[in-house]
Amino acid sequence: MVTFSHADQGTGEAAWAGSGLAAAPELPLDPAELAGMRFVVLAAHPDDETLGAGGLMAALVALGAEVEVLLCTAGEGSHPESTTTTPEQLAQTRVAEFSAALAALGLADCWTFLGLPDRALGGHTEAISRAVREAARRLSGDPDRLVLVAPYRADGHGDHEALGAAAAEVARQDGHALLEYPIWFWHWATPQDLHWRSWLRFHLDEPARSAKERAMAEHATQVRPLSPLPGDEALLSVPFLAHFSRPYEVFAWTPARSASGRLHSSGDAELVFDRVHGGSTDPWNYTGSWYEQRKRALTLAALPEESYERGLEVGCSIGTLTAELAAKCRNLLAVDASGTAVRQARQHLEGVPGVRVDQCVVPDAWPGGAFDLVVVSEIGYYLSREELARLWDRIEASLEPGGTLVLCHWRHPIAGWELDGDTVHALARQRLGWRTAGLYQERDFVLELLVAPGHKAAA
Repeated sequence: MVTFSHADQGTGEAAWAGSGLAAAPELPLDPAELAGMRFVVLAAHPDDETLGAGGLMAALVALGAEVEVLLCTAGEGSHPESTTTTPEQLAQTRVAEFSAALAALGLADCWTFLGLPDRALGGHTEAISRAVREAARRLSGDPDRLVLVAPYRADGHGDHEALGAAAAEVARQDGHALLEYPIWFWHWATPQDLHWRSWLRFHLDEPARSAKERAMAEHATQVRPLSPLPGDEALLSVPFLAHFSRPYEVFAWTPARSASGRLHSSGDAELVFDRVHGGSTDPWNYTGSWYEQRKRALTLAALPEESYERGLEVGCSIGTLTAELAAKCRNLLAVDASGTAVRQARQHLEGVPGVRVDQCVVPDAWPGGAFDLVVVSEIGYYLSREELARLWDRIEASLEPGGTLVLCHWRHPIAGWELDGDTVHALARQRLGWRTAGLYQERDFVLELLVAPGHKAAA
């Protein structure tokens, strides 16, 4: 844990504003998805919830989502040198401020006070975990539709870290998603710290921002001095509060890791996707969906080379993207685990020169030869971590020096599967360590191009 003081000058908001933080990808949940989820928000002290997730909570209330807040301590230790206010008096005042702040966010009577001691949450993990599970039962529903919102596990404050770690462990064990909100991180860290690079941004509309501002004003003991005497100074300075007046909030996001319905081997994929393709000639509306049309157009436009000698598309489905990739490749091999999909793709691609479609259940099977283009689109999260690691091994062994690997995946949670699109891409970067030739992210999908080491042979 880092050592810092709230009185330190810290990192100013101007540094974060110039860091690219405002261009972080959005949280991959649209309003309909958020409205259908349930949220348990945890705060170590009164004001944590408003600083880190006040805008999110106001937005969730507006969407009609179920939200319950757990306040762990009264924050009675915030002014240990005060000569005017006892910890008992401060506790009573701060809980009242918390209540008023929650009302400003639209969550009056939607909270529970656990009454744990300030600055000692590390010794109360069992009580915290029990309270979280009780709140989850009150909200009921599927575990993977419940999201825990808690302080960032490496926030630098002992209570924040203990609470964040407890929430993360409950989320892992019980199959919940997890949103972690940083607070003191913005003060002691700098933009050179790499942790925030994987975090996600949640845009706050004007009503959410206004509600957050009103809620923050209720925490008077933290934003204004208790008195003019030493020891009664405001805990949260104006420069510090600037971190929380952004038109967005930032979270570390861990999707639900439910095992229900997950494919345990690549052989299962053949059976499942045979059923999917057997029920429709266009199971994902490739031809009619504007989302699919945009995604294909962006994928083709992002290719760093004008043409390729030998391409491989992994997971071709009915061959819609294959037909467009064919114009970029002298020879193109498209493979899919589903025999039904392969038959449909062959019919769709009949007469297209230079294209072959084969059934291949990757990564256990793999086509021979070398390629200068490999496209992996919308299939990575249907593999286990172990299978995905073997897929990267296969690609590394078959992609020529200077060759292009194209990854494109849906960023929303994939119900019942171990991985999501962002994790697939992160694992590819981690395993391969290749240069990124292009990266495009929006709320719905991420498109990334990696280049194999070495120089591409001259044509």
